[in-house]
Amino acid sequence: MPEPLLSLTGVSLAFSGVQVVRNVGFDVAPGEVVALVGESGSGKSVTVMSLLGLLPGTATVTGSAVLKGRNLYALAPEELRAVRGGEIGMVFQEPMSALNPVLRVGTQLVDAVRAHRKVTRAKARERARELLGLVELEPGRTLRAYPHELSGGQLQRVVIAMALAGDPALLVADEPTTALDVTVQAAVLDLLRRLRDRLGTAILLVTHDMGVVADLADRVVVLRDGEVVEHGAVDRLFAAPAAEYTRQLLDSVLSLGSGIAGDSDARTAEPLVSVRDLRVTYRGRPPVRAVDGVSLDIAPGEVLGLVGESGSGKSTISAALLGLAPISGGAVTVDGVELATAEKRARLRVRRGIGVVFQNPGSALNPRASIGASIAEPLELHGYPGDRRARVAELLDAVRLDPSWARRYPHELSGGQRQRVGIARALALKPRLLVADEPTSALDVSVQAAVLDLLGELQRELSFACLFISHDLAVVERVADRVVVLYQGRIVEQGGVASVLGNPREPYTQRLVAAAPVADPALQARRREAWRALPA
Repeated sequence: MPEPLLSLTGVSLAFSGVQVVRNVGFDVAPGEVVALVGESGSGKSVTVMSLLGLLPGTATVTGSAVLKGRNLYALAPEELRAVRGGEIGMVFQEPMSALNPVLRVGTQLVDAVRAHRKVTRAKARERARELLGLVELEPGRTLRAYPHELSGGQLQRVVIAMALAGDPALLVADEPTTALDVTVQAAVLDLLRRLRDRLGTAILLVTHDMGVVADLADRVVVLRDGEVVEHGAVDRLFAAPAAEYTRQLLDSVLSLGSGIAGDSDARTAEPLVSVRDLRVTYRGRPPVRAVDGVSLDIAPGEVLGLVGESGSGKSTISAALLGLAPISGGAVTVDGVELATAEKRARLRVRRGIGVVFQNPGSALNPRASIGASIAEPLELHGYPGDRRARVAELLDAVRLDPSWARRYPHELSGGQRQRVGIARALALKPRLLVADEPTSALDVSVQAAVLDLLGELQRELSFACLFISHDLAVVERVADRVVVLYQGRIVEQGGVASVLGNPREPYTQRLVAAAPVADPALQARRREAWRALPA
């Protein structure tokens, strides 16, 4: 093994005396990709933030983190500032939050270059163009653009370019693809791989996505409750994990192809939801046609999966069902009521029969309201005639939470528990239709599996129809009866899950399916080559 570029030894972290990381140690060699994995609260992010000196003043750090012979924990503040963005580049999870929305990309890149190089603004702009070319973006247009004018994948490439501005020896990537669609994720992972090979840059990858680990990592460090439970080469660890926790983590992973049990068709003569030639156009210069001639049905008791990249129209269709998007043309009929032409009372009745589960369980709940109050809110808004307290207790029990938790507040619950509360609230009025918009994308794999199991049990028990929106094809395969694939506001393919995801006909669907990573390094390597061979 070459001399480590970075070596952590006996690293322990505490906040206000509360221990959160204990005796963590691992190495990163030059040009190596090491993945730091584990569930939320395992200590992944705080460990890498400690390397950059980005922990709050209440944090206490012991042990050593030696980069190129210097202990980062012993550096003076001005020395550590030179390391940040210089010897260590940082790629954050959400690219929009890493960029200033009111400054052009060129200005931000030039400033990043000049922060680490004593060069003129003209020379820095030349370097900015080089960096954009390195991350395979067209320099002229990108330099002039504001962040909101770029796609999520383009923004993440800009953030990677900024992280490379100081020619770092180590790139720290904290959940760099979590917010991206599968095709964009595959392209960004491919880019990181090429940069590693071309520049020799080591990468410390922080993620809970085991498919991403299988795709990119050379070695894996598994954390649980702030301690290393296992580490080793990616092939060995995936094939024969030594720790029970690692086995549980891998067993929780949903991989495309593992959940197909044959086509299912729950449709009846009278659909609960009927969408015909739906068009939604948002005002602007020029106007934006978000949905362009979409037709689909959802039968009572059926789960319809809606998939596609960002901007394909998935969430706009759900907003149209909820009466929250302007219907420019076509018709949306829910439970026999056409939303565009119905009277207010009829529309209100329809909305009462629709429950919604949102993507982020943290932001979907009022932090100042108790769990019981949040669940009771739709009961109060729609004048529920029964005992509301008893109904809240019944709902908490249905989502496998203790009814006494009604007095707790959101910050006292984990992400998975908060999502269970969101599901309970969505089911409060016994809806005939549940709209679930990316309900598990913010959750760890084990929590995701538990929430999906719960949704499946409740759906079978209560027989509500469900519009399930996701960019995770393995999740859709797990829960849906049929699937609709969208691209730029139009349907490109639809049918039974086995047919569409197991044997896609359309080139776009084929590329979407091929881009989905699986938690098997050898199989993922073959899938990567197959994805590259498909026409863009």
